[in-house]
Order: sequence, then structure tokens, then C-alpha cells
Amino acid sequence: MEPVFIKNLKNRMRKTLPGKVAQERMMVRPHILRTKLFNSKNHHKPAAVLILLYPTDGEWWFFLTKRTENVDHHKGQISFPGGMLEKNESKEEAAIRETYEEIGIPPQKIKIIGQLTPFFIPVSGFKIFPFVGWLEKKQKTKIHTAEVEQIFSTSINTLMKDEIKKEKNDVLAGSKVTIPYFDIEDKMVWGATSIILSEFKYILLETI
Repeated sequence: MEPVFIKNLKNRMRKTLPGKVAQERMMVRPHILRTKLFNSKNHHKPAAVLILLYPTDGEWWFFLTKRTENVDHHKGQISFPGGMLEKNESKEEAAIRETYEEIGIPPQKIKIIGQLTPFFIPVSGFKIFPFVGWLEKKQKTKIHTAEVEQIFSTSINTLMKDEIKKEKNDVLAGSKVTIPYFDIEDKMVWGATSIILSEFKYILLETI
């Protein structure tokens, strides 16, 4: 039997998603010219990621990972489990497979709730397809050490706090920019992960 929270979330995700309105809140400003960051030969490589929810002590939590410095893209950043699609694989299948490969959650334990709005990342040429899933209970994790340096979790209650949204000034591709980010568990969550979380937070505001 599905918990009420999961049932409500599933019903909300079947409706029109907030999409770009929510995503824009966490995008780097001003938008850096795509020509500075993107090689057109890598156009639209599809990749899928998974927000994987689980209940603990009356709260809902989800996994995040810190990527190693050995991966090809987004070195050292906070991310969701995920990666590129393999041949003849659906986006949902890729999200589940990558979650198993990166953090060791058995595919048969994962139940998919729905999909968030896909978006394009100029810096790496990926088009990201985010999914939301859930576990009946927290599972033991296992790190894929070549790609993942650390696995940690945070709660929905933490995500919903207004004070975790912050900004910093920096330089990217030779341009001065403002980077919105979420301060989660004393870690800077920005870029694609924060964009996904922004839309998810919008949906949660209409669900909780």
C-alpha cells in the first residue's frame, strides 16, 4: 500500500509541471554564451538521474552523492545517482541502473513515481531527464568508488527551508556570474542538481 505522501506526489506529478519557471530560479546568471562552454559535436547526449525517496523516523529523505575528481564531467560536484543511457535502454531504466551501479540500491526495490522536466546543460552537452522514485524503507548503500566519493542524505523538511537557498559571485568561462545554490548538509548544491531540486521543491509545496 502506498503511503499518502507518495500517492499525493504521484498525483501531482501527473499534472502540468512547473518546468522552466522553477528551473530558472537556480540557473547561473547571466546566462553564459553557449559557444563558450559547448562543443556542438556533443549535441544532446541523453542522461537520466533519480531522486530516490525513503522514509525514516517519520520523515522522507533522499540520497545525494559527491562525485569524484576522476569522472569526465562535473568533478567533485553534488549530484543525484545517474548517467548516460546505454543502447536500447529507456530513460527510466537508465536512472534505475545507474542508481544501482553508483550507490548499490537493488533495482527491484525502486518504485518510480514520475518524471520531472528535462533540460539541457551547455557545459557538458547533456540533456538531463530527472525521475523521482521511492523505497519502502532505507536500503544499505554501496559506493562505486570510481565515480562516487561520498553518499549522504537529506530530508524533505530540510529542502523546504527557505534559508538554504543562497548565492555566490564567481567566474565561469572567463565571465563574472552569480551562482544560486542550496546549502544542504554544509555542501554547495548548484548547477543541474539544484535546478532539479528547484522544480521538485515547487511540486512539494503543492503536495505537502
